[in-house]
Amino acid sequence: MATASSKTENPKVVSPAEWLAARKELLAKEKEFTHLRDELSRKRLELPWEKVEKNYVFEGPNGKVSLADLFGNKSQLIVYHFMLGPTWTEGCPGCSFLADHFDGSLPHIAARDVAFAAVSRGPLAQIEAFKKRMGWGFRWVSSSANDFNFDYHVSFSKGDATNGEIYYNYATQKTGAEELPGASCFYKDAAGNIFHTYSSYGRGLEPMIGAYDWLDIAPKGRDEAGLKSPMSWVRHHDKYVDAPIATPKT
Repeated sequence: MATASSKTENPKVVSPAEWLAARKELLAKEKEFTHLRDELSRKRLELPWEKVEKNYVFEGPNGKVSLADLFGNKSQLIVYHFMLGPTWTEGCPGCSFLADHFDGSLPHIAARDVAFAAVSRGPLAQIEAFKKRMGWGFRWVSSSANDFNFDYHVSFSKGDATNGEIYYNYATQKTGAEELPGASCFYKDAAGNIFHTYSSYGRGLEPMIGAYDWLDIAPKGRDEAGLKSPMSWVRHHDKYVDAPIATPKT
């Protein structure tokens, strides 16, 4: 993910009247952005749907579950494609950063007829162990026995990763990654037909990271400008006490 700018030294100090004028000027831009975001949300709802033809079966804590089962009694489902590969011992720190925001949202989205689940290619035992360590309660299942994460372009074969070219975020990209993050949305009608309505990747997931919104209004912003990569400071939430600060560029 890219980064917002940071303001760390030599701030401009002005009179209250000058500060208010500057703040009102920025407020006009903020309102313009809000209206643009509303328009994007309307356009998103106008996207066509595609029918899901495969019968995906996942492994959950209580046994096998289908994609239809993940809806529960809801007609809508959001899936987060969590980066935890088949041989990984823990989940991606960036995905974990985002996942720290999940549990508090679940009662609210459920009230709007939306179910939620995370899906990873890692084995269920590893998912369960990491989930327990992090203290999370959201539903999380394994797609190790199906092509779900490959079909939704967040997991890639070793051959593609080795060659350095994968299809991600609706374009061919050069990277050696075998796992990348994403979110996919589905609808189930009264007859049980399932439709894929939306998927988002990369910075498209950033609005789900509430901590970034709080940092964006702090005096220094995200303060990521001097880091090797924007999220290099992010740790699993149980590692911050003893973890060193991300190394600045040299």
